[in-house]
Amino acid sequence: IADDTARAHEIVWQATEAGLAAARPGATFADLFHAMQNALSAGGAAEGNVGRLGHGLGMQLTEHPSITPWDRTVLEPGLVLTLEPGMEFAPGRMLVHEENIVLRADGAELLSARAPEALPELT
Repeated sequence: IADDTARAHEIVWQATEAGLAAARPGATFADLFHAMQNALSAGGAAEGNVGRLGHGLGMQLTEHPSITPWDRTVLEPGLVLTLEPGMEFAPGRMLVHEENIVLRADGAELLSARAPEALPELT
């Protein structure tokens, strides 16, 4: 695995961790955006080059609300959504990470096994 690809995976994985920690009842979708964008920025990602950082899930695969800096939708228990941070790590090369969660009274519950912290290498 190329070093820049492995580093990008590490950065978006950490951004997802920030989103998982911020996903609490009463927070807003904008709060989730800022938590994940701060982690992306701390890792060296430029702001705003991949659009939203997640969205609601329900009857449609992709639906309202969106994890953007302007979406003030309040998180409530039972809400199902994606945390989907991504970054352009080289010209024309993007890496996006996605975890699907349901919000519980005490925070986020993953709907599947958490992706590994280190990018798996297939041989």
